[in-house]
Amino acid sequence: MAGLVAFGLFGVGCSSGGTGTRDEGPAGSQPVAQITQQPSPSGTTPPVRRVDAVRLLKSDPKVGERVREGLKPCAGKAYPIDTSYGSMTGGRTADVVVNVMSCADSVSVGTYVYRADDDGSYKNVFAAEVPAVYGTIDRGDLVVTTQVYGSKDPLASPSGSEVVTYRWASDRFTEHDRVHNDFSRAVEGTDGDLPVQSEPVEPVEPEPSDEPAQPGRD
Repeated sequence: MAGLVAFGLFGVGCSSGGTGTRDEGPAGSQPVAQITQQPSPSGTTPPVRRVDAVRLLKSDPKVGERVREGLKPCAGKAYPIDTSYGSMTGGRTADVVVNVMSCADSVSVGTYVYRADDDGSYKNVFAAEVPAVYGTIDRGDLVVTTQVYGSKDPLASPSGSEVVTYRWASDRFTEHDRVHNDFSRAVEGTDGDLPVQSEPVEPVEPEPSDEPAQPGRD
C-alpha cells in the first residue's frame, strides 16, 4: 500500500509540466531551489527600452558643442537622427546606437553608443565625431564605417572607406578588426564622356529631273 502511495506522488510530480514537484511546493524540510535570472547570452537581444535620443544627446557632455548646436529639426518636428537597439555590452537592457546627420546633405556627423546602468540612466561608452561616420550593430559587435575623402573629392564620391569592428571587453569597446576599401575611379564620369547620340535621319530622295541622263556621268 505504501508503494502505491509513493508511486502516486511520483506521478503527480511528473505530470506538472516537466518542472517536478516544485509546482506542488517543497516537500517536508527540503531546501527550495532559488532561480536567479541569468544575463542574456552574447548575440541575443535583451529587453528594449525606448529612449528620447534628442534629450540624451543634448544632456551628454561628451557630445561636441557643434553637434549639439546643429541638432535641430529638418522639417517640422523631425530630427535627423537614426536610432538602433541591440545587445553589445551584455547589459540587462538593450544598448542604444545613435547616428546624427546633417539636414543639408544627410551625411552623418556623429555616432554614439549608450549603455543602460542599473539605475535606469544611460552612459556614453563610445563617441565618434567625424564627417560621414555611421555606426551599426552586427551580431553583437559595433561596426563603424567612415567615408574617406581626398582633397578634391566631392561629397557624393569618396575615395574609400574605413570599416572598423569594435567588441566590448573590460568595460569598454576595443578594436577587433579593420577593413580599408579603395573605390575605383575607372568608370567615374563615364556618362559625361560618351558622345551624344543624335536622332536617326531619314535619307532624302533626289528630286526627279526633266533633263535627259548624260551617258558616262554618275
